[in-house]
Amino acid sequence: MEKFFQALRYRSFTFLWFSEVFSQIAMNMLNFILLLVAYSLTNSNTAVSGIVLSFTIPATLFGIIAGAFVDRWNKKNVLVVTNVLRALLLFSLALLHTNLFAIYAISFLGSIITQFFIPAETPIIPLLVPKDHLISANALFSMAWFGSVLIAYALSGPFLLLFGTTNALFLLSGIFVVASICAFLIVLRPGVKDTLQVKTESVHIGIEIRHALHAIIKVRDVTHAFSLLVLSQVLLLVISVLGPGYAKHILGINVNEFPLLFVTPAVIGMAVGAYLVANFFHGFNRHKSANIGLFIAAVVILLMPYGSKVASQGVVQTFNALLPHVFSISILHIMVVLAFFLGVANSFMFVPSNTLVQENTTDELRGKVYGALNSIASFFSIIPVIIVGSLADVFGVGNVLTWIGIIIGLIGVFRLML
Repeated sequence: MEKFFQALRYRSFTFLWFSEVFSQIAMNMLNFILLLVAYSLTNSNTAVSGIVLSFTIPATLFGIIAGAFVDRWNKKNVLVVTNVLRALLLFSLALLHTNLFAIYAISFLGSIITQFFIPAETPIIPLLVPKDHLISANALFSMAWFGSVLIAYALSGPFLLLFGTTNALFLLSGIFVVASICAFLIVLRPGVKDTLQVKTESVHIGIEIRHALHAIIKVRDVTHAFSLLVLSQVLLLVISVLGPGYAKHILGINVNEFPLLFVTPAVIGMAVGAYLVANFFHGFNRHKSANIGLFIAAVVILLMPYGSKVASQGVVQTFNALLPHVFSISILHIMVVLAFFLGVANSFMFVPSNTLVQENTTDELRGKVYGALNSIASFFSIIPVIIVGSLADVFGVGNVLTWIGIIIGLIGVFRLML
C-alpha cells in the first residue's frame, strides 16, 4: 500500500492530482450535458453528431501543434490558464445554451483549449516527483482520470435535472476555477525548471514536431509505449461503440443499463489494476507489465461473446441450484467480472506505458510527444466509429468481438517477438 501512495508525499503532486480530478469531472460532465442539450433543442441525432465532432476534430488537428507550444511555456501556467479559459467559456455558454451555433462554437473552442491542457498535465509529473516514484504517480493519475469519467457519467444526468442547464453550466465553470486554483498551488521540485524558452525560441515549430516524431519512432521504449497508449484509447472507444449491440443481442438487457453495469466494474478494475502495478509490479519490467495487460484484454474480449454458454454449463447450473435465487450466476454476473478484468488490463497497459514515455523523453520533447499521442489516438479513433459498428451489423457483435480479441492477442505475440 505504501508504494502506491508514494507520490502523494509530494504536496505539489497532490495539488496536480486534485486539479486533474476537478478538471476531468467538469470536462466529461460538460461533454455529456452538451449532447443532451443539443438533442433537446433539435430532436436530431445529426445535431448530436455535430457535438461529437466539435470534441474530436480539434484533437486531431491541433494536438501535436499544441504540444510543441506547451514545451516552450511554463506548464504550471498552462494548467492554470487553460482551466480559467474553460471556466470563462462555460460561463458564457450558460448564457447562450439555447443557441445551437453558440454551443458548437464554444464546444469547439473549449476543445482547442483542452489540446493545450493535455500536453501540460501528464508531462509535468516528472517535474514534481523523482524518477523512482513515477509508477506511483502514474497509477494515482490513471485512477483519477478513469474515476473522474465514472463520476462524471454517473452525476451528469442527475446534475442536469437538479440544477437545470443554466445553473449546471455555472457550477461546472466554478469547478474549473477550483481546478485552476489547485494548479496555481503547484511548486516544482528544487532545481527543476519548467520552461525551455531560451533553448527553443529560435527553433521552428515544424522542426520541433519532427524531432518529437523522430523520438517516438527511433527510441524503442517510447515507440512501444506510445503504440500501446494509442491502442488502449482506441480499444476503449471500440468497446463503447459495440456496447449497445452487445447489451441488446448478447446480454439481452436494456441498452441504457449497459454503461452502468459495464463502466462501473471496469473503472473499479482500473483502480485495482493501478494499485497492483504500483505496489507489486513497481520494479517489474515495464514492457512485460504492459504485455500482461494486453493478453488479459485479449482473453477478456474473446470471452465476452460467450458468457451465456458459460452460464449454461452444468457445473454453473448445479452451483446455482445450491444458492439462493438472488445469488444465482447469470450472464450479467459474468459480464461484470469480465468488465472488471478489462479495467485491470487497461491499467497494466496504461500505467507502465506512461511511465516509459516519461522516463525516456526530455522536458523539451515530452509535451509534443503527448500532443502527438492525443492527435494520433483521436485520428485512429475515427476508424472504429466508422467501421466497427458496420461490421457488427453485418457479421454480428459476437463475431466482431472475437476477431478483436484475436487481433489484440496477435499484437501481444508480436510484441514478445521484438
